[in-house]
Amino acid sequence: MSRRETLEEYVRKNVKNWWEYTSLLTNLYKEWVEGKLVLEDPEKPRSFPEFLLRPDYSTWFYSLILLTFFTMIIVFIADGLAVLSPLRYVLGTVFVLFLPGYSLVKALYPGRQLRPLEELALSIGLSLALVPLIGLILNYTPWGIRLVPVTISLGLTTTALSIIGAYRAYKGLS
Repeated sequence: MSRRETLEEYVRKNVKNWWEYTSLLTNLYKEWVEGKLVLEDPEKPRSFPEFLLRPDYSTWFYSLILLTFFTMIIVFIADGLAVLSPLRYVLGTVFVLFLPGYSLVKALYPGRQLRPLEELALSIGLSLALVPLIGLILNYTPWGIRLVPVTISLGLTTTALSIIGAYRAYKGLS
């Protein structure tokens, strides 16, 4: 595969029959996993807003932001509704034990430097380190450690770290 050739052009050039697609793509995938083949986007985003508008680059970012704000809304709405309590517990657990660490992992390791299991373990571990620090800081403020200040500060921290992670991922493309 040449330097300026796209994956589609390479496959079209080297596949004569439709049943050869699978074996060729499997071999290309193995070469990519082993590091023998480097795949690059021929049309990288030129600006940070363009990066954020491209779903192939920013799906994780919007998923994280939407899950953060959806969780915050459910936590505040479900305070008086017993029907939403199980959803509140599940989303609250993810909100506290995963999302802050995941956004920090994305800020520390932009791009695809970690395997999914490493990303998951680091996300949980960093959340377990980051959330008590936020609680400690809140303890010395006039607001204290209550539902509203903790939820808002975790949401703002997760959002800020996500924006930093998205920007670092954009900068890592060039």
